[in-house]
Amino acid sequence: MVDPSHPATVLKLSGYLAVIEPDRWTPGSYTLVVDGTPQSHVNLNDPAQLFFEYVQRIGHVIDQLPDGPITAVHLGAGALTLPRYVEATRPGSRQQVIELESDLVDLVREHLPWTRAASIRVRHGDAREVLTRLPAGLRGQADLVVVDVFSGARTPAHVTSLEFYQEAVSLLAPEGVITVNAADGPGLAFVRSQASTLLAATGHVAALAETQILKGRRFGNVVLVGSPRPLPLEWMPRLLAGGPHPAKMVSGPELIDWIAGAPIVTDATAIPSPPPSKNIFQVGNRRG
Repeated sequence: MVDPSHPATVLKLSGYLAVIEPDRWTPGSYTLVVDGTPQSHVNLNDPAQLFFEYVQRIGHVIDQLPDGPITAVHLGAGALTLPRYVEATRPGSRQQVIELESDLVDLVREHLPWTRAASIRVRHGDAREVLTRLPAGLRGQADLVVVDVFSGARTPAHVTSLEFYQEAVSLLAPEGVITVNAADGPGLAFVRSQASTLLAATGHVAALAETQILKGRRFGNVVLVGSPRPLPLEWMPRLLAGGPHPAKMVSGPELIDWIAGAPIVTDATAIPSPPPSKNIFQVGNRRG
């Protein structure tokens, strides 16, 4: 049951209920829950604090980029956790955020406003379609592209294919990185195919997650990191040391073995990510 005191709205496009719930343990922090799935967590008092494990791992990747402001494109807005993080840790960054559900952005903007000083442009529409309409001058200029597109608890099929990733990767600067939040269960058939597909689009990929998830023993989030250039080896121990623990990263020959012939996904073969079991997001559980 939704507490009537919590800000909420029924999203017009999906029909999902979006609710902003206060974090009872951390003053000034809130969780955005969509269709019963915790989508985002933000700390308005300290936007540099990241809560969900997979978001922390993406934050560690961002921290490894060269110092100073960056150009970033975020596919999927949620509560703008990572755009806020980039602005807090790299003030002056230029950021584009693409979100399908306009009324979700309106809910967040009203109840969890971000600083007006931030150069964050929110564009409304389907992530893949809006990609084709971004300014031509952005092509080849992005230091960071974040793919975190979910409809409820699942990633839609059309943002999992090689054709989609090739469009997203076209935004990257020569040394830019793309991060993908992919969720899967035992066996990791979906995530390993996503790694294979991203590898075909970029040439260099690493996968980072909690150890038991990467071993395919339970449902969870895997962060895939891709780049047109080899990922710097010095990143790897720093990414692991940053936590959360226990953590594992696979890259290079180990990644090829981990993929183990998983097929490259195309528009013709793409399917949504698998649904989590119903108890994954019960009260007290957190995505990632």
